[in-house]
Amino acid sequence: MEVTVIVIGDELLIGQVIDTNSGEIARHIAPHGWTVRQVFTVADNADDIRRAIDRAFLTTSVVLTTGGLGPTKDDITKSTLRDIFGGEMRLDETTLQNVRDVMSRRGLKLNTLTEDQAIVPTSCRVIQNRVGTAPIMWFESAGKVLVAMPGVPFETREMFQSAVFPQLLERFPSDMAVEHRTLIVTGITESALAMRLESWENALPGWAHLAYLPRPGLIRLRIDGKSDDRDSLHSEMDALQAQLEDLCSDILLTTADTPLPELLLNELRSHSLTVATAESCTGGNIAATIVSIPGSSDSMLGGIVAYSNEVKQRLLGVDTETLSTNGAVSIPVVEQMAVGAQTATGADVTLATSGIAGPGGAVEGKPVGTVCIACACHGVVRSNTFHFPGNRARVIDRSTMTALIMAVQLIRECCQH
Repeated sequence: MEVTVIVIGDELLIGQVIDTNSGEIARHIAPHGWTVRQVFTVADNADDIRRAIDRAFLTTSVVLTTGGLGPTKDDITKSTLRDIFGGEMRLDETTLQNVRDVMSRRGLKLNTLTEDQAIVPTSCRVIQNRVGTAPIMWFESAGKVLVAMPGVPFETREMFQSAVFPQLLERFPSDMAVEHRTLIVTGITESALAMRLESWENALPGWAHLAYLPRPGLIRLRIDGKSDDRDSLHSEMDALQAQLEDLCSDILLTTADTPLPELLLNELRSHSLTVATAESCTGGNIAATIVSIPGSSDSMLGGIVAYSNEVKQRLLGVDTETLSTNGAVSIPVVEQMAVGAQTATGADVTLATSGIAGPGGAVEGKPVGTVCIACACHGVVRSNTFHFPGNRARVIDRSTMTALIMAVQLIRECCQH
């Protein structure tokens, strides 16, 4: 099943807000064999919204809109949909009670504009929004469905996954079985990986497809398979995964579609280890990335942001002579930072960074993007110097992801016996 996503809002077209809803929708529906055929971004303009919907229904039977459902005058999606699908505007008592409940849980006072969120077209079926005040509206005509959802990302994500998509699956059932297998590899370029897998990929059966999904420092390989025979598909996908694992054995990071910080935490837990960070150029980003995973407190002890040389010396025990001889962005310094973090926190595993994130700060032999990273575990310290391209944010992100990968690999090396 193919769907069209229409993202509505002036703020999207001027770059004030970035659309994340269409990506969330696409990722959630893909494992079920559904795909987003196209995404339209339109202004808060009735004619633009109408044209986008007409165009969408030419090629897809399901249209999902996000945005334009707020209580202010510029949010016109609801009235536009009433004009398209017919009916009259009415006050829905169930929706009004839901709005009151949401506002009460938030400790906010209900006003008339927010109450008006409960006024909906008679041509729609309301799906109550448990996490917001804008009702979700289901319109259906001539076997085609349009679902209008709020633009607030967490509301769209929560309600689409828990309420909207289950009802779409029920409305448009399929006998087709869909399976996915994911491997994450590191230490290889996308082109080199494609050359390595060329023969195997060319021999794939017609019902299977391999997708390359690169991210800084790693590549996600996803095998997609479809068949009307669920049992045979499962066994055949297992066989394809085993073949791909064998071809990538030396660069394989994981066979789970798991975010890097979660992968690190899983490794730490499996060996009853703790972790801490000592960060200079990444400014605490590694620690923040780790603690973004629920339950990280059972492994994460803490982090030290040692931006200045004085803090590197005082809190991490970096030697003054090492700093003066090699400079702060150097392997000897970052290795001492990693060891010093173990002493300061008592952590079993530590990650340390020191680099030049830019746009200034470059010195001879150390251009912007030069980052030294070290990891320590069980008395073993691994370190390397990297040269990351891009702006400051990209250098920090690449440094963070690389440090996490290095830590996972070092834990496996130290704990394999």
